[in-house]
Amino acid sequence: MIGESAKTDALITDWTKVPVENVADGIRRQMVVGQNVMMVRFTFDANLVTPIHTHHHEQMTLVVKGRVKFFIEGKEYIMSPGDVLHFPPHNEHGATMLDEEVVLIDIFSPIREDFLENRD
Repeated sequence: MIGESAKTDALITDWTKVPVENVADGIRRQMVVGQNVMMVRFTFDANLVTPIHTHHHEQMTLVVKGRVKFFIEGKEYIMSPGDVLHFPPHNEHGATMLDEEVVLIDIFSPIREDFLENRD
């Protein structure tokens, strides 16, 4: 199973095979988890707001679909499909989805153990 198989095995898959979790109203999450890195596909409803936060994980984000207003260290940036962001550890960031559904791919290192807790 994805994220639960032997950590030394290679994985070849596609997003249609990765379970979808409804983590909050308007937020769906899919995860592929390795030993030291994880890839997370988030789908957000239009106009949804994620609060400004920090974490000790390094994060890279790819905007796949939709437009997002990111708040990064007190500045605002409008990002569109194809745009890539890098958040060093402890970087303050949050986002507001604009007028359509948004799909983001987030890569975290180390893995977000908090995402793995309390799963269905």
